Amino acid sequence: MPGERMYRVVLIDDEAIILEGLRRVIKWSDHRCEVAGTASDGREGSEVIRRVKPHILITDIRMPGDDGLTMIAGLRSEFPNMQITVLTGYREFGYAQQAIHLGVTRFLLKPSKMDEINEALQTMVERLDKLPPEISDPEDEPEDNSQAADMERAGSFIVNQAVAYMERNYKSRLSLQEVADSCFVSQWHLSKLLNKYAQKNFYDILNTIRIREAKELLRDPELRVSDVCDRVGYTDAAHFARTFRKITGMSANEYRNSLKYRNDKPDGR
Repeated sequence: MPGERMYRVVLIDDEAIILEGLRRVIKWSDHRCEVAGTASDGREGSEVIRRVKPHILITDIRMPGDDGLTMIAGLRSEFPNMQITVLTGYREFGYAQQAIHLGVTRFLLKPSKMDEINEALQTMVERLDKLPPEISDPEDEPEDNSQAADMERAGSFIVNQAVAYMERNYKSRLSLQEVADSCFVSQWHLSKLLNKYAQKNFYDILNTIRIREAKELLRDPELRVSDVCDRVGYTDAAHFARTFRKITGMSANEYRNSLKYRNDKPDGR
C-alpha cells in the first residue's frame, strides 16, 4: 500500500543454492521487503551490510573461517535496529541460546519450512513497523529498553573478543583495522566500544598487554632489552622505551635491576 514502509534485506550463506532459493522462493514484496544484497561469508556480508544498510538480515552462522557469534554481536552493536534471523544447520543448543541472548529475532534450523521463514519475516517487519518514523536507519540508537540491553550485551561481547584477539596477536604489527575486521565491525565502531566498555583506547590496551609481557621476559637474564622489544611487537626501540617508562614509571633496565635487587634480599621481598 502507498505510504507503507519498505525494508531492505541482506542474505548471507556459504551455500549458493540456499542463497538462490531464498531469493527466488520467498515472496519478498508480500512482506514489504526487497533483497538488497547477498554474500557467501561473514566478512563479505559485513561489507555489504555497511554499504546497503539493510533493515533485515537472514544469515547462517557456521561458515568456513568465520566466528558466527562474533559476527552477530558485531552487527547487533553497530546496527541496533537491524532485525536478524539465523538460518543454520548447526544444532548446538548452547550456541542458539547465545545468539538469542545477543538479540537475534529467530533461530531457525535447516531445512526450515516456508511457514517458519515467513513467520520470522513477519515478526521482523512488525518490530520494524513499531519503530518511530524518525528512526528509519538501522544504525540509529534504539529507544526500546530490550533493544538497548541487547546492544549492551553485544558491545561487551565484542570488546571481550577484541581484547582476546589482541592478547593472541600482540607480537605482530597489529592495527585497529585488523582487530575490527576480526570482530566484524568498523574500526570507528570498535574504537567507540573500547572507550565505552574498557575505558581505554586501542593503543592503550595494546601497550598494556605488550608491556605486561615485556616485564615477564625481562626476568630472563639471557635476553637483551632489544630482544624483549622485538618479542612483544615493537619495531622501534625508542618507542618501546618511552612506553615502558610511561606504564611502569621506570626504564626496562631499571625494572630488571629492581627484580635482581628483590631476589638478592634475604627474605625475597
